[in-house]
Amino acid sequence: MTSNDDYVLDLLQEQGYVTDDQIDAVKSSLKEEGETSLDILMQSGIVSDDEVLALIAHQFGMEYVHVDAEAIDPAVKDLIPAEVARKYGVVPVFATEDTITVALGDPMGYDTVDSLRYLLNKNIEAVVAPSSEVKAAVDKLYPEDFESKFGIDGEEIDVTQKLDIDESDPDAADTDAPVIRLVSMIIMEACKMRASDIHLEPLERTFRVRYRIDGVLREMDYPPKRLQAAILSRVKIMSNMKISEKRTPQDGRIQVRVQGRDLDLRVSAVPTNHGESIVMRILDKSNLSLGLPQLGFLSDDQNKFDKLINMPDGVLLVTGPTGSGKTTTLYACLGQINLPDRKIITVEDPVEYQMSGINQVQVNRDVGLDFSTALRSILRQAPNIVMIGEIRDSETADIAMEAALTGHLVFSTLHTNDAPSAVTRLLDIGVKPFLVASALRAAVAQRLVRAICDKCRADYTPTDREIKMLGNIGQSDAVHKVFKGKGCPACSQSGYKGRKGIFEIFMVDDTIQRLIFDHASSSVLRARAREMGMRTLREDGMLKIASGMTSLQEVLRATMGDAK
Repeated sequence: MTSNDDYVLDLLQEQGYVTDDQIDAVKSSLKEEGETSLDILMQSGIVSDDEVLALIAHQFGMEYVHVDAEAIDPAVKDLIPAEVARKYGVVPVFATEDTITVALGDPMGYDTVDSLRYLLNKNIEAVVAPSSEVKAAVDKLYPEDFESKFGIDGEEIDVTQKLDIDESDPDAADTDAPVIRLVSMIIMEACKMRASDIHLEPLERTFRVRYRIDGVLREMDYPPKRLQAAILSRVKIMSNMKISEKRTPQDGRIQVRVQGRDLDLRVSAVPTNHGESIVMRILDKSNLSLGLPQLGFLSDDQNKFDKLINMPDGVLLVTGPTGSGKTTTLYACLGQINLPDRKIITVEDPVEYQMSGINQVQVNRDVGLDFSTALRSILRQAPNIVMIGEIRDSETADIAMEAALTGHLVFSTLHTNDAPSAVTRLLDIGVKPFLVASALRAAVAQRLVRAICDKCRADYTPTDREIKMLGNIGQSDAVHKVFKGKGCPACSQSGYKGRKGIFEIFMVDDTIQRLIFDHASSSVLRARAREMGMRTLREDGMLKIASGMTSLQEVLRATMGDAK
């Protein structure tokens, strides 16, 4: 916010915006390194960003304004070079013959004003504006040229050098060839923005770069189309693909270290009309340390899940569509029960995360090693716990059920829309009802919803239309207000930062076992589970809306098929 938060706190106190008790309370609640009392005051809504800036501006005799890039005269914009505006974070808003009025986000930026006077040889008058508005105006008025940003010109491009993305040596990148540096920057920027995927997509006239952040694709600056072949070749070299092969799909892997974090990039290349489309899935090993609360489990569901994953035997299924976080949940389970007295073996296609202390088997159909073959073999290794990446056929399902009946705890995934449908899915692929009834302990359906940014969370009263969309759930007293993110620099103005799970836990009891024996439909199983207290995905989402974890729009989007 400013360069002297203690001074600002004193000023707010003098003007009656905050009390001694409020300041003492926020100082005692400081937890994160670098966090200040002023940050806490604004996050909690005691004072707003606008109030703080306007008060400081008034104190220094400066005008407080809002900046709109569309309203700035292009002739005024040209008075400050782009590199100066970007370096000092200022935008010109008005000019006379010998004076330029600039907007800046820090009212105490005396050095900035002095530097501008020297560089521009003009009188500089400063006004104060929200820093987010100043940054947005600078980005719009002075867009960075992609080629100059990465130091790329028309020279011959060498894509055969090694890439080092370790930022511990800031001068290392300067020695790399331009395209190597460009690919490195694309990956580093994706990691800084918490992207889960990088999409490099050749189009007819452009070469599109997109990042998937919190499940939503966002377009980035486009590299020049003429660099398409060089960039794609560089990525293929890094992931040990055949550069000359451009007609068939290829898969590869890249291991990098960015800002002290070890990352695996799973790379897929597919030929398209205008060149090869490449997607890099970023697998962050820090996710392996996630506990159940970090996944989004509420306390009662967490207790149920703790009991399930510590059972001596049985099958636990995690269901949901592709991209719903099933694999992350399974890895979090394995991380929690990975103890020296237990032998854990996984069969995966592919092995997404490499975990210490766990034996992981990669499916390789070229040599006949599929899920069922691998599962038969690993059971001879006397494991306590087995994780199967996905149950896709009756043979794999039968072996998994029989393994559970012979004293193994088996984790796996299925593609079903809700938890009770896991039973009917197993029966449909040919598993005998007595095996399912005897071996299955529970099925957990899940979806991912974007979490509201902690820095800009605000509450509001839901509209009648929103309450109507929620049906009976919306009428409950638990949902008297909901939350949303207003957008801030911490969340790139999206209002969301990170994702959490919403869950539906279907427990198998004696009654449900009998229903499975009788080939009961998923609707009958669901009705019995509801009698036992199972929350639906939407109901779990509603509790998380009320707690401020996510928004109404996110839960409705993720549970459109859950009208019950």
